[in-house]
Amino acid sequence: MRVLLSTYGSRGDVEPLAGLAVRLRELGVEVRVCAPPDEEFAELLAGVGVPLVPVGRSARALTTGAPPSPSDLPRRAAEVIAGQFDAVTAAAEGCDALVATGMMPAAAGARSVAEKLGIRSVSVTFQQLTLPSPHHPPLAYPGRPFPPGVTDNRMLWDLDAQSINALFGEALNTNRASIGLPPVDDVRDYVIGDQPWLATDPILDPWPATPDLDVVQTGAWILPDERPLPEELVAFLEAGEPPVYVGFGSMPMRASKDVAQVAIEAIRAQGRRVLLRRGWADLARIDDQDDCFVVGEVNQQALFGRVAAVVHHGGAGTTTTAARAGAPQVVIPQLADQPYWAGRVAGLGVGAAHDGPAPTTQSLSTALGTALAPETRARATAVAGTIRTDGTTVAAKLLLDAVSRERPPVPA
Repeated sequence: MRVLLSTYGSRGDVEPLAGLAVRLRELGVEVRVCAPPDEEFAELLAGVGVPLVPVGRSARALTTGAPPSPSDLPRRAAEVIAGQFDAVTAAAEGCDALVATGMMPAAAGARSVAEKLGIRSVSVTFQQLTLPSPHHPPLAYPGRPFPPGVTDNRMLWDLDAQSINALFGEALNTNRASIGLPPVDDVRDYVIGDQPWLATDPILDPWPATPDLDVVQTGAWILPDERPLPEELVAFLEAGEPPVYVGFGSMPMRASKDVAQVAIEAIRAQGRRVLLRRGWADLARIDDQDDCFVVGEVNQQALFGRVAAVVHHGGAGTTTTAARAGAPQVVIPQLADQPYWAGRVAGLGVGAAHDGPAPTTQSLSTALGTALAPETRARATAVAGTIRTDGTTVAAKLLLDAVSRERPPVPA
């Protein structure tokens, strides 16, 4: 059996697919992954023996470059969709199933390719805010007031569908026509499909069931990380009390260019040592004091159990990893689903949600005071024991069962 896993996005989109790929391989499935051509994604997949089929431009270049203007979004979407049609079509030949994740236009292109080839496809999201529900507003509007004339979430979801069609509809249907497929009237409904998968932990991200959508929650897709921590990092950890970790993953932190200085000063104000992860924000030391250490790519699963708290952007993966480790969290959300994860961390009592994307020394110090309190550590430890670790197993078995049901019987 062959399966193609397709995405276009940041590491938070690629790493869960690597976790599912590992589990599928253990079950005897041949797997390949379509993802952006960034070197760190290629290294991640090579490390687990899964081939990368590069698609589109570098995700890091797109994320850290100048933000596109609203008028440029349709062109960017058309570029992403065309790249999916080219790369995914070739990669999906001979496959029995396709798993589509990532940006809406990328998932739309991948599912169209599967439709053309006549293979099963499933749409997966790593946070629930892109799934239509009366219980929450669309992802594009977290924390914002309703637009004029809109009075509830249902109306907002209708507006969201119209906006998605305006941004992506023409590009998607032009590419569909080029391979002989009929046009799609509602891009969002097409991407989500009849039974989308929600690959998140039900404790961290409880799905409020709605009769309008049949959602399958598999649990988070976690890639086991067995890499040892670097010797220099271990030496730093053992040289004093547990430090506070600060890292923002794939976020360039445009709203807070001095975030490293702010974080270091706020952590020192709490009498704690500092551990910075460089990331796409390129965090760096502000002086040569020995209470601060900087790391690059690192095994967070091994590290987070050894720190006093984790300060991060609120990506689904980092939030889940910190929760599994029992590490108190301070979430400084930047965009997209990150305000939602900040709210979940605060709501569960396992940390603090910073108000806004640009902390000051005082505001971050206040949030750290909550995260470093003994009761927060106790609550984080308790929640850690409830986080599921079988998400990739659930997803792999669902996928294999679905394909098996659709295959014609073998002649006697």
